[in-house]
Formats: sequence, structure tokens, C-alpha cells
Amino acid sequence: MWIPDKSGSRLDLLATTGDYLRLWELTSQKTIKLKSLLSSSKSTEFCAPLSSFDWNESDPTLLATSSIDTTCTIWNIETQQPKTQLIAHDKEVFDVAFARGTDLFASVGADGSLRMFDLRNLEHSTIIYETPQFTPLLRLCWNKQDPNYLATIQQDSPKIIILDIRVPSVPAAELVFHKSAVNGIAWAPHSSCHICTVGDDKQALIWDLSSLPKPIEDPLLTYGADAEINQLNWSSSQPDWIAIAFGQGLQILKV
Repeated sequence: MWIPDKSGSRLDLLATTGDYLRLWELTSQKTIKLKSLLSSSKSTEFCAPLSSFDWNESDPTLLATSSIDTTCTIWNIETQQPKTQLIAHDKEVFDVAFARGTDLFASVGADGSLRMFDLRNLEHSTIIYETPQFTPLLRLCWNKQDPNYLATIQQDSPKIIILDIRVPSVPAAELVFHKSAVNGIAWAPHSSCHICTVGDDKQALIWDLSSLPKPIEDPLLTYGADAEINQLNWSSSQPDWIAIAFGQGLQILKV
């Protein structure tokens, strides 16, 4: 993930995660060099794999990582030190994402819960949602146009769960149209009421949520790919375009 530097005044940094958090710099000679290798583990022998990460768009010095060791870490990339590390879940953490602004972030994990945290008060967290059978939650996506809303997906489920943080525990909507497991979700970067979802049924769907709290029965737009769609990205600089990845290919779709 590239640093979300809207001012263009920062170094061109690229972050990757796996065994460690790595920061890469694109130099003026157009070469890539490793700038930092960051680990929150106190042991030099072992580092629990990182499952996901997110860069704070409002303050690019902040980057959050999630790990299978049940923790989330908020990094200050300027000092290259953890700002805080917390035990976020009872089991593995699978995804983490910042809300709009600098303070709120949320995580999901194998314990089937979605939890919200506030950097101004990390003594408590808010459980926004728990799956009825404690089915693992794999991904979450925060609506940056209206940060009251989050979307999340369960393991091996064709359903997308829309949540309103003002009304915890009860989904604001459940989007049911995919025929197989959903793999990716992305809110429109320019609209508070549109979201795109992709899945193993080879479909990319765009939903219009403007009629909430009325039930949403059908997607606004559908697209069929040639294979199971693994991931998507909705362009923030050119929101008419969505990229989807499937098989060994990548397609750019015009909305």
C-alpha cells in the first residue's frame, strides 16, 4: 500500500506486511530500497505473521497492523516505534482499518467479533458486532464518506453485513445476492451510499444503500468475470474505475 500523501510533500513510501512490516522508499533514481523493517515482537527469534494493515489517510505517520497473535499495533513511522500495542481479540486478528480522521480504528478476527477502538482512550473497546455462531470475520471496510457505517464479511459466507456504529450488535443491512463466498468489499470513495463486493461466484456487484433502513434486495449493477474474484480496489483519484483480480488476471472496470 502506498502512503496516502495527498499533499505530495512526503517520501514516496510503500508498505508491505507478511512476517514483518516493511517500508520501502521509491528514490529519485526510480529505484526501490528497503527503508525500515519493523517488528513489535520482543523476541528476536520469532515474529507472529501479520494478517493485514491500514495507513491513516488523515495522519500518514500512523499505520496499523493486525496479527494472528491476537494483537493490533499502531506504528509511528517517523519514529519507527509502536505508538501502542493492544490485545484486540480472543483469537487471531484478520483485518484492521482506520475510520476517517486520526482516532478511530476497528478490527475483526477469528472470534467472530468486530471491535472499535479510540486512540484517545484505549482502556476500553466497543464490540460493534458478533456473529451468532462466532463464525470468523475476515475483512472489514470503513465508509470514509460516512464513518458511521462499516461493512464486514464472514468466513465462507455469501452475505455482506452493513453495520451502523451508533446501533451496535444489530446489522443495519444484510446484502444477499452472491451465490458463493464473498472475498472483497470496497466503499465508493466519492459516495456514502455505494459499495462494491466481489466473490467466488465470479461476480462484482455494486449496491445502492441510499434507501436504508429499508431492506436492500438487489444490487444496482452486476458484472461477471471469468473466474473467482479474489480482490478489488475502487480508485479514489478516478472513482469511475474499479480494479478486480481473478485467476491470473486483472481487469479495470468502468462504473
